[in-house]
Amino acid sequence: MLVSTNVLQRKPPGRKPPAAVWLGENGALVALVVLAVALSLLSGDFLTVTNLLNVGVQAAVTAILAFGATFVIITGGIDLSVGSVAALSAIVLAWTATDAGLPWPLATVIALAVGLACGLVNAALIAYGKLPPFIATLAMLGIARGLALVISQGSPIAMPEAVSHLGDTIGDYLPVPVVVMLIMGLITAVILSRTYSGRAMYAIGGNEEAARLSGINVNRQKLITYALAGLFAAVAGIVLASRLASAQPQAAAGYELDAIAAVVIGGASLSGGKGRAFGTFVGALILAVLRNGLNLLSVSAFWQQVVIGVVIALAVLLDTLRRRGTN
Repeated sequence: MLVSTNVLQRKPPGRKPPAAVWLGENGALVALVVLAVALSLLSGDFLTVTNLLNVGVQAAVTAILAFGATFVIITGGIDLSVGSVAALSAIVLAWTATDAGLPWPLATVIALAVGLACGLVNAALIAYGKLPPFIATLAMLGIARGLALVISQGSPIAMPEAVSHLGDTIGDYLPVPVVVMLIMGLITAVILSRTYSGRAMYAIGGNEEAARLSGINVNRQKLITYALAGLFAAVAGIVLASRLASAQPQAAAGYELDAIAAVVIGGASLSGGKGRAFGTFVGALILAVLRNGLNLLSVSAFWQQVVIGVVIALAVLLDTLRRRGTN
C-alpha cells in the first residue's frame, strides 16, 4: 500500500518553460549573436559595412550547398559529393559556353542539369542499389572531381561575362551572391514547410519503415531529395565560379564538410527527422563569422581549422545530449 501511495504521489514530468523551448530551437541564433558581440569587442573592424558584406559573400556558397544538404540530412542521409558536383557544374558551364560556343543561357541550363543528374545517380545507388549514402556519395565525389579535371584538362576555364556578373554587387551594398543565397534559402524553407516532399523528408528521417507503411514512396522521395542537393550544388558552383571569374576543377574542395557542419550547427540531427532552412542559414553564418573574426584577430589558418573542428564537435555533442534528454 505504501508503494502504491508513493507512485500516486509522484508528479508527472512538467513541460519545459517557453523560454527553454525557444532557446533549444534557436540556440544557433543565440550563439551567432554572442559570437558577433564578442568579435565586435575584440576587433574594431568587425562591424564595418565592408566587413559585414564580406561575411555575407563568404557565407553564400557554403549556405547554398548547406541548403541542399539540409534535405538529405533530414532524411537521415549524407552527401559528400556536393563540393565536387559544384566544381563539375561550373566547369561544364564554362566549357560549353567558351569551347563549345553555346549561348550562355543554354550552357547554364546544361550545368544545372549536370548537378541534377549527379544527385539522381546518388539517389539511384542509395535507393535501388542499396548502397549506404556515405559510400554512394563518396564515389560520386571522386567521379565528379575526376570529370571536372578531364573536361578542363586540369586548367581553369574563363566564365562567360554575363554569368560573371553573379559575382558583382548591386549598387554599393548588395552583393549578388547574397541575393542568390537568400533566394535559395527561401526556396528551401517553402519546400520543407509547404510541400508533400518536404513533409515526406521529415517522415523518412524520423522512421523510414513507418513512412513506407504509411504510403510514402520512399525511393521516389529519395530521388527528389538527392536531386535537389545536386541542383543546389550546381547553383553554388556557378556562384563560386562567377566570383572567381573562372571555373576551376579543384574549386569547392572540402566545401561538403562545411555544408554538413552548417546544417548540424543550425540544429539539424544527423540521425534524421529534424532540420530547418533558417537554422542552416544561421549555421553557415556562424562558420563565416568565425573564420572572418579569426582572420581579423590574425589567428593562424592552421589554428582556424582546429577551432572549426571543435565547434562542429560541440554542435554534434549538444545534438546527442538533446536527443538523449527527449528519450
